[in-house]
Amino acid sequence: MPLWNIFHPEGTFTDSQSKSAFSKDITKIYTDKLGLPAFFVVVQFIKMEKGDVWVGGKVNEGDKPFIRLVIEHTAVNVPAEAEEEAYRTTCQWVDNAIKPHVTDKGYDSEYHISENDRRLWKINGLIPLPWKSEEEKQWVKANKALPWSGDH
Repeated sequence: MPLWNIFHPEGTFTDSQSKSAFSKDITKIYTDKLGLPAFFVVVQFIKMEKGDVWVGGKVNEGDKPFIRLVIEHTAVNVPAEAEEEAYRTTCQWVDNAIKPHVTDKGYDSEYHISENDRRLWKINGLIPLPWKSEEEKQWVKANKALPWSGDH
């Protein structure tokens, strides 16, 4: 489960087309780079009303919209022993996904990525399959969680 919570002010991401395009670019990170099933990727657009976002102790009423992305990774984590390059690569994938939807529009933005313990995650009551397993490939093909023998 990658979960992206996109906190945005009124006037940004106002239509299904902009949300769809952004969500598809986000999903591609996980399907194309990591081979995860598309249904693992959840993107939530959370509209913030005027006066609800404060930066540096002041209400954010600047000329530029401020977009805050809170990203959680559970399905796959960067290994603890990974070299700095793995972290830079992960951030580059995120940067590339947000570029046409946030950066290129001149919005101010900030994001962070939290990594969760996979053992505390279920989908429709099922323990997710081991990453890159043959069974997971069936989930990718079906684009949904299917019962499996190791679920207990």
